[in-house]
Amino acid sequence: MPGSNTRALEKGRTLPADALILDLEDAVAPDAKEAARANIKTALAQGGYGKREILVRVNGLDSPWGADDLAAMADAGSDGILLPKVESGATVLTAQKILDEHGGPSDLALWCMIETPLGVLHAEEIGKSTPRLGGFVMGTSDLAKDLHCLHTPQRLPFIASLNIAVLVARAFGLVVLDGVHLDLADEAGFEAACRQGLELGFDGKTLIHPKTIAVANTVFGPTAEEVDHATKIIDAFEAAVAEGKGVVVLDGKLVENLHVENAKRVRALAAMIAELESAQA
Repeated sequence: MPGSNTRALEKGRTLPADALILDLEDAVAPDAKEAARANIKTALAQGGYGKREILVRVNGLDSPWGADDLAAMADAGSDGILLPKVESGATVLTAQKILDEHGGPSDLALWCMIETPLGVLHAEEIGKSTPRLGGFVMGTSDLAKDLHCLHTPQRLPFIASLNIAVLVARAFGLVVLDGVHLDLADEAGFEAACRQGLELGFDGKTLIHPKTIAVANTVFGPTAEEVDHATKIIDAFEAAVAEGKGVVVLDGKLVENLHVENAKRVRALAAMIAELESAQA
C-alpha cells in the first residue's frame, strides 16, 4: 500500500488481509518519499489496524532515502521492517544497527525481499543473519527483469528461485510469501498462481489489489474438511498414546508423528484465522 496514498492507508484498516505492507519504495515517487514517510508514521500512531501484521517496506540502503526511512520507522510502531533487494547478511545487520540506534524495539522484526539473482544465491546467508529475521517476500517482478525471463502461466523461469527461498525459510523457521500476480484481469491465472504457491510450500501471497484478497485467503487457508481431518488425526494419536499403543491407524492409514505435527499446524492456523476474522468483524 503506497505510503503516499492516505486513502489506501485508511482502507487498509478494513481489509480482510492477514498483513499489510505500507510502502516507501517502488510504489512511491521520489518527490513523494518524505510525505509518504510522514503519512505512515501518522497512520501507525493512529492505529486501528487490529490484529493485522504491519510491515513497512523501506528504500534500499544504497538509495538516498534508505537510512532515513529506517531511522524514521524504528519506533513508529510497525511489527516489522521489509528490506528491498537484499543480497547479503551484512545488509540485514546494517539495517538492524540503524534501527537499534534510533530506538527500535528489540523485537522489531526484519523481513527481506528476495528479488535479485544474488539475493537468491545468498538466501542461506541472509536467512541466518539475525534471530530477528521474520521472513522472505519474493519479488518476482524485479527477478524477471534481472533474469531476462518471461512471466509464463506456469512460472517455470522462477521455479528454482522459489524452491530455494522455501528451502531456506523452512531451514531457519521463517515465513515465506510468494510474489505478486501482475495481471488483475486474469482471475483464473491468479488463482492458479496461488495454488502453485501453496503446492510449493509458501505461507501466503503478496497482493496488489484488494479484490484478490478473498481468493488468496481461500487458497492458503485450511478448509473446514482439512481442519476436521486434522482434529481426527490428533484425537486418534492422543487416544492411542493413552492406551499405550505403538501404532495409530485412522481410516485405514498409518498415522505417524509427522502427520500429527502437520495436523497441529493446520489447526493452529485455522484458530489464528478465526481470531483475526473475529477481530475484523
